[in-house]
Amino acid sequence: MAAALPEKATLLEWYRQMVLIRRFEERSKELFHQKKIGGVYLHLYNGQEGTGVGALAALRPQDHVITAYRDHGIAIARGVDPNRIMAEMYGKSTGVSGGKGGSMHLASREHNFWGGYAIVGGHLPLAAGIALKAKYNGDDEVVLCFIGDGATNNGYFHEALNLSAVWDLPVVWLIENNLYGMGTALEDASGQTKLIKRAIAYDMKAFDPMDGQDVFEVHETVKKAVDYARKKGPVLLESMTYRFEGHGMSDKMYAARVDEMSRFKARDPITLLHDKLCELYPDIGPTLDTIDKQCEAVVTESEKYAENSPAPTFEDLTRHIYV
Repeated sequence: MAAALPEKATLLEWYRQMVLIRRFEERSKELFHQKKIGGVYLHLYNGQEGTGVGALAALRPQDHVITAYRDHGIAIARGVDPNRIMAEMYGKSTGVSGGKGGSMHLASREHNFWGGYAIVGGHLPLAAGIALKAKYNGDDEVVLCFIGDGATNNGYFHEALNLSAVWDLPVVWLIENNLYGMGTALEDASGQTKLIKRAIAYDMKAFDPMDGQDVFEVHETVKKAVDYARKKGPVLLESMTYRFEGHGMSDKMYAARVDEMSRFKARDPITLLHDKLCELYPDIGPTLDTIDKQCEAVVTESEKYAENSPAPTFEDLTRHIYV
């Protein structure tokens, strides 16, 4: 029996988040090419919005979220202020990390959002540590850890999952399988391409792979996983999704995947949700159009905020340093 659909207000909020992420990323790409967003890399979330929004909607405010460097979309879906996200990407003092982290190191203590990590797989032991803290203190908290498919052959992955199983930690490990680790196809880097099977090695709870383009399926599956982890211990999930941009701004190889790209763009998560809303509520078109315009305005405002924010001072360089 299929789960009941969320209320209309919830669906509209999901749509707003997904559109805002897409518009924010599209503008970020332009600003990067204009050299207003600095740094060598910019990793966009276009195409994966259904996974991020659906998964985060299954959490409570006291739960924790941690991810790798493709983090802008996760931060927005967690409720972090787009103004402060954009300011961080500009390297301004009003950014969520004080301008010291940039695109790949977004974090917000207020939202229990712990990053944004550039070292491949480096955040997985940290996720296990946060979950250990929750269990040790008897806190009713779950950690949701996003993992790129390219990190699943990394030692951090196996160490963190193993310990989470040994200690029955309340953590949901969510693999975002977009078929490529940087530019390397999954089958060229992994002897086992069905990544969910890695749960077997640790006798860990797992669910069938999710259609990452379907926000409903992601939300329902992650909700079950979170409920399980809160009571019994770790869960491994795999979301089959796709990024519509390259690994980073220097990746030009993705543009050659024309047929593959067209198949996934036909199942754009935003389009799927838009069409479902129109099917459920035939008169909702003007409301969706209004949301689209509002999201454009939010992104424009974030750009203005970043442009007008001060750069970090010399004193900021040594602030938050312990020794």
